[in-house]
Amino acid sequence: MIKIKAINPNTTEEMTQNIQEVANKYTSPETDVVGVSPDHGPESIESYYDDYLSIPGVLEEILKSEREEDSAYDAYINACWGDPGINACREITSKPVVGIGEASMYIANMLGANFSVVTVLPRARNLTEGTVKKSGLEDKCQSVRCTDLTVVETEHDREATVSALLEASKDAIREDNAEVICLGCAGMGGLDRELEAELPVPVIDSTAAASVLTESLVRLGKTTSKVMTYKQPESKRIEGYEQLYQF
Repeated sequence: MIKIKAINPNTTEEMTQNIQEVANKYTSPETDVVGVSPDHGPESIESYYDDYLSIPGVLEEILKSEREEDSAYDAYINACWGDPGINACREITSKPVVGIGEASMYIANMLGANFSVVTVLPRARNLTEGTVKKSGLEDKCQSVRCTDLTVVETEHDREATVSALLEASKDAIREDNAEVICLGCAGMGGLDRELEAELPVPVIDSTAAASVLTESLVRLGKTTSKVMTYKQPESKRIEGYEQLYQF
């Protein structure tokens, strides 16, 4: 049995539940994905401020599991499209850590010559473009198309979310020549098939992509390289965070 911890970096429980449901829908019956939210952090991530505030909670969720005498988890998913703190996550565990943003783009790259990302508020454009650049697939990304949706709205108003995503996706296909669409928010999970029914291109559910890739890494028996960049952080005193970051 493979067990994966999917960490929703925000504290909106409905989104965490949706992440867990989508992940288990696409992984095999022998894999159990458990969705969790940190005890502290923003209710949604739409700015750099939100992004940075969410990172300690994500790290804490990994460390809580790693410090168990017999950790039940084989891998972790960072379930926000911006993949907040993903590199730090990989420093504190040897188990695979997969971000839903990078996973969606890796899958998109195998299905078309290029892709576009459709996401939430316009203020998130620069944050989203930074995630694309970090993935190494910047030259494959035709555009980042924003909507007027907040992150919470993607979870609570599904009809409006589908309508906004359809409009943005059609613009990306028609004006940017996008061949694949990446859904740029975990709150959009479960909408890919509905959108594909109206679009001529593949649509990537980021949570689903991360789940199957994470499962595959575990089945392959792969771990995070500790030879240099992602080796364990040096032990040092960090005021106010000793319970989280002392090794």
